[in-house]
Amino acid sequence: MEKHFVYVLLSTRDGKLYIGQTSNHPEFRLREHNLGRVTSTKVRRPFELIYYEMYRLKRDALGREKFLKGGSGHKYLSKQLKWFFDMHRGVEQPGSSQGSILGSSVGNN
Repeated sequence: MEKHFVYVLLSTRDGKLYIGQTSNHPEFRLREHNLGRVTSTKVRRPFELIYYEMYRLKRDALGREKFLKGGSGHKYLSKQLKWFFDMHRGVEQPGSSQGSILGSSVGNN
């Protein structure tokens, strides 16, 4: 069975989130990000994996990734990870007044 994942990483350097999609397990992908093998996130290391979902079809994962990167997806993540964000007050929440943390820090992996 083929598996596809949508994942959310937290940069412990700048407190912003990164949303990606992969056919590898998110823990493996996290290592790639933290080793600097992903150009778009290299300067924002290190990262922590804070959320992921699994899908059987790649197009479902791609659709979910696109949703999470948008306004409704930001709201979903804020609600889904409410307790996490409350515990980590320095983390900028999706759709915050300082600008979307997901807008310029998302990738298609």
